[in-house]
Amino acid sequence: MSDADDPRLTDASGHTWPRLSPLSTGARGRCPRCGKGALFRGFLSIRDRCAVCGLDYGYADPADGPAVFVQLFACLPGVIFTLMLEIVASPPWWVHLVVSLPVLLVSTVLPLRPIKGWLVASQFYFKAREGRLVRDE
Repeated sequence: MSDADDPRLTDASGHTWPRLSPLSTGARGRCPRCGKGALFRGFLSIRDRCAVCGLDYGYADPADGPAVFVQLFACLPGVIFTLMLEIVASPPWWVHLVVSLPVLLVSTVLPLRPIKGWLVASQFYFKAREGRLVRDE
């Protein structure tokens, strides 16, 4: 059985942790190792480490991933709604301000945190690290 297939994780102190789904822990903003500690310090700021199990979140670097996913997928319904509203009803500008703006804000801002949590938890689950070049000498 390979390391990736092992259903358990063992830390440096010898404590064994169950492998938790990145979707369930990340989307809820929980620690990817124990599932109990908080992953976020604010809305999108990642903590330095888990207060429950002590996992160092220094490996976590989702970069622009959450914003890309939101732009490509999550905001698409909001943009389609706004365009369809304009094509079908041709409302005055203030209707777009009252209706379309909140729809676009909700469809772009709210998914950022769960998507960022999922990406960080996936990095832990799949042991993703920064790429390195190895040279033969």
